[in-house]
Amino acid sequence: MNILVFDIETIPDVEGGKRVLGLSGITESESLMAMSRRRRQETNGTSDFIRHHLHKVIAISVAMRTGDEFRVWSLGSEGSSESELLKRFFEGIEKYTPVLVSWNGNGFDLPVLHYRALINSVVARAYWDDGIDRKDFRYDNYLSRFHKRHLDLMDSLAGYQSKAYASLDQIATLMGFPGKLGISGSDVLKKYLEGDLTGIRHYCETDVLNTWLVYLRFEYMRGRIDSATIDREIQMTKSFLENSERNHFHQFLSAWSIN
Repeated sequence: MNILVFDIETIPDVEGGKRVLGLSGITESESLMAMSRRRRQETNGTSDFIRHHLHKVIAISVAMRTGDEFRVWSLGSEGSSESELLKRFFEGIEKYTPVLVSWNGNGFDLPVLHYRALINSVVARAYWDDGIDRKDFRYDNYLSRFHKRHLDLMDSLAGYQSKAYASLDQIATLMGFPGKLGISGSDVLKKYLEGDLTGIRHYCETDVLNTWLVYLRFEYMRGRIDSATIDREIQMTKSFLENSERNHFHQFLSAWSIN
């Protein structure tokens, strides 16, 4: 069974926001302010977090477990367009038909990917198949909240009750995993404006690692894997981090050892 843990990072779609709001001749900063102001109006002042379709994807990171291999990386390059990132993600699903694992994928990542793939004319045939092309997808596909091809850990652990939702950072930390390493989702826009796509991609990859480790414990909790299997998967993960030449993976491993 192939497993693909994923996470995305986004920024406001400033150009899209201008079109939606009918604005022109203004700066990016002014457009961002207008988008936030509109969102506060829509929510009676309770939130300025923009709606899903106005989020532009700037990074998609994945952890892939297939055969005897485990690895973590970000799709494309720092120069890849949003369209290219989306294309690579859905092509991976087409090729490997993995079980998707996320934290809040139902609530954020997947709806954003849906809208942005639509906007960018990206084909995602296997992902949207509900049994027309692949008969085994009729009762087990990526689209149904309660099917098995996508596991949203946050949604499942909360019993599908929004009042019980918890953050990945807090759950990972409580379990002895590193959690966030000095950056959070609220820092992404600032880093993007500073030109630090490398830092954003590294942050996204460590989120994927935390999600993967929580997933392993979840599988053990529900009896899908035994203690020998989880120990083997943990060791494989540590070996990947140890053998990597990338500094943020070594930082993650060091933080893990301390916890």
